[in-house]
Amino acid sequence: MRRLGLGLAAAAMAMAAPALAQDGAGMWVGSWTASPHAPLSTEGPFAAASFENVTISQVLRLSEGGTHLRVRFTNRYGSGPLAIGAARLFQIDEAGAEVPGTSRTLTFGGAPSAVIPRGSPFASDAVALNLPDLSRIKVEFYLPQATGPCTCHLTGQDTLAVSAPGNHVGQAWEAASTAGYRAFLHTVEVFSPDARGTIVTYGDSITDGVGSTPGANRRWPDILANRLEEAGLEYAVANAGISGNRVLSPGMGESALARFDEDVLALPNVTHLIIFVGVNDIGNRYGPQRGGPGGFTLDQPQIDAAQMIAGYRQLIHRAREKGITVIGSPIGPYKGAGYWSEEGEAARQTINDWIVKGGEFDAVTRLDLAFADPADPAVMREGYHMGDFLHGSDAGLQAVGESIDLGLFADR
Repeated sequence: MRRLGLGLAAAAMAMAAPALAQDGAGMWVGSWTASPHAPLSTEGPFAAASFENVTISQVLRLSEGGTHLRVRFTNRYGSGPLAIGAARLFQIDEAGAEVPGTSRTLTFGGAPSAVIPRGSPFASDAVALNLPDLSRIKVEFYLPQATGPCTCHLTGQDTLAVSAPGNHVGQAWEAASTAGYRAFLHTVEVFSPDARGTIVTYGDSITDGVGSTPGANRRWPDILANRLEEAGLEYAVANAGISGNRVLSPGMGESALARFDEDVLALPNVTHLIIFVGVNDIGNRYGPQRGGPGGFTLDQPQIDAAQMIAGYRQLIHRAREKGITVIGSPIGPYKGAGYWSEEGEAARQTINDWIVKGGEFDAVTRLDLAFADPADPAVMREGYHMGDFLHGSDAGLQAVGESIDLGLFADR
């Protein structure tokens, strides 16, 4: 079913692409993404939401602007078909108000509604809308039937609004409730006349932006996108981080190995991949407080550093087969976090030594050192974490985003 869904999405995308790209200028890029994961529990803070006969809206910041957009919805983990009754998008200004003249109805093969098969992505038709780089949009859509547990992305770091009952798409409506996760949205693809490609940042909660100010776009991939824009390097930055993610094991999201095809390779025109993931593998394997500071218990096999390295090699080879430049970062410091241990630190040092000296990545960027305390590189610098010695603060994530050499992207 999932392969069928990918085929359906690809067919929808193909309808608009030839006419836009026939003169050889420009390309489709993944201007925004949020990797979904399966429902985590039925109750408590990790419970999956469900919806029926409501309209929801979500605020997104695009990294690369362009002339046309399409939205890739997702029902990857749905328990049944997902009905979209109506949908639209529009640009918002700094105050969050709709920019006049930017509203566009989303259609699906020309129809105003869609039923997304269980397990599938589903792309809207392309709409013409000129948007600058780093612009913000709002996507709203009506869910007429019970959705079952949501195919969501837990750490949205921006506002999801839920209406009172009814279809309010295209109307002014007040939120009956709000949340901070993403629901049923995977990617916003933009056709940009001057884009060089898509950079995917692939990681866990540190990449996902836990610890940053919600609504402020201060994740380190956001900082990278800002810097690329200032330097005139026209890349989209697609943040494919999932909080709690691991290289080898599922839990909060499928493992980095398992979700790679859908969350990286299925994005349009990926040229670069930055891999910054692994602390949850070693923390949950060796740490005394399994599950980490959040207390969410994750089943963890008895992996070792050699198995971790083998996992990274798989990611490198699969990306290189598609012509993607693979940039690795050593695992960041986490001494003081609830699941730190001497054994875990030894494994981190072994893995990081291979990442830096092994020569298997196309390039290495030292995101770990941007976080580290110079007096003790095993610890995050004071003020650079949110108080848990694991997740970055705004200042720490700013430093990480600023540490990346933009020369890594100048040759494409």
